[in-house]
Amino acid sequence: MKIAILGYGKEGQSSEKYFAKSGHDITIFQDFKVEELPASLNTDYDLILRSPSVPPRDGWSSMTQYFFDHCPCPIIGITGTKGKGTTCALVADILKALGSKVWLVGNIGTPSLDVLDQIKPTDIVVYELSSFQLWDLHKSPHIAVVLKVEPDHLNIHYDYNDYLSAKSRITSAQAKDDFCIYLQSNADSTKIANLSPAQKLPYPATKRSEELVAALNSLTIPGAHNRENAEAALLTVAAYFHQPLSTLLKNHPEKIHSALANFKSLPHRLELARTLNQVKYYDDNFSTTLSSTAVALDAFRDSNIILIAGGRDKTGNADLPKLAELFNMQTNLKNVILIGESGHTLYQDFYSPKFVLAESLKDAIDQARIKAEAIPNSIVLMSPAAASFDMFENIYDRGAQYQKLISEL
Repeated sequence: MKIAILGYGKEGQSSEKYFAKSGHDITIFQDFKVEELPASLNTDYDLILRSPSVPPRDGWSSMTQYFFDHCPCPIIGITGTKGKGTTCALVADILKALGSKVWLVGNIGTPSLDVLDQIKPTDIVVYELSSFQLWDLHKSPHIAVVLKVEPDHLNIHYDYNDYLSAKSRITSAQAKDDFCIYLQSNADSTKIANLSPAQKLPYPATKRSEELVAALNSLTIPGAHNRENAEAALLTVAAYFHQPLSTLLKNHPEKIHSALANFKSLPHRLELARTLNQVKYYDDNFSTTLSSTAVALDAFRDSNIILIAGGRDKTGNADLPKLAELFNMQTNLKNVILIGESGHTLYQDFYSPKFVLAESLKDAIDQARIKAEAIPNSIVLMSPAAASFDMFENIYDRGAQYQKLISEL
């Protein structure tokens, strides 16, 4: 079979490795614009696999689609603008605690084709699905989880409707015997859920039972949003076992409580990086939007916060007035150490006495330390509300550099 792989990032490399094992004729296309691809592409190749950031075209497929077509076991698919990785990991940990063999794949870091040949029909796959992976998916998972949905990646998607349309693929091909867990307080999450004929399980509960409250109280990671993520995860596991949530919680309280209590923040998501001189340093470098940084600030409402923020704004600076307003309204936010492109713009165009300009990440951390150690009950939080590409290779690089500098204090 002749296969074209469009893009050579982590998924492209995984696809090449997977198909090369069977001796297929593979051609890699990289560093291209879609309009520059050969007009005969669809006739020259038997299978065309696009990478996530390559917009779909008729006749093309993707690694995600190939996996869905060939996976021998049920798939739990989780999407949303934020919280996907944490919720996926929570679902996987709870299922493992209850004795299931779980494969955690997708946007969370493990390409699905890396493990496809190892999966057995009795296993369960938890798949973190980005809008790019869902863009042209013509199958939906047995259990679809739709977290909070709001505008993002509009530099890649044509517009917000295109982004929503991509997200909707997670439910649009479900059947009546499938399940859809969705955030009922979010209009777009609800809209996506309503496309599905599956059994619908909204969260958070209007009134949480004593058993659910007890389970959520076991969670050690901060933030009301993470309690919501954990509730979604518990509903997902209950759906997988075809049980009401109340039954699951009553039958397995110790295993569930232990799984939640031992759950650690994923890297760069409200991750406690270090405690020094009674100051806790948190790494929330995955927060690249105003709303995600607002959630992070809310998670520490009982602490005095020294925030490090700034980078490349994903809205063309349209959100900066709202961001400045958020910073000024948050009374327990004592200082904002600003870095990067949006940091300089905030300082120059929306100046506040809270704002301090730093010329490097090291400078920002040094200034944050001085201010935090001078105020009782303080934390240092890096939650940039911006992308990383102005100063760093990517989010992971930004988070790694932050943690390295913190460790050297």
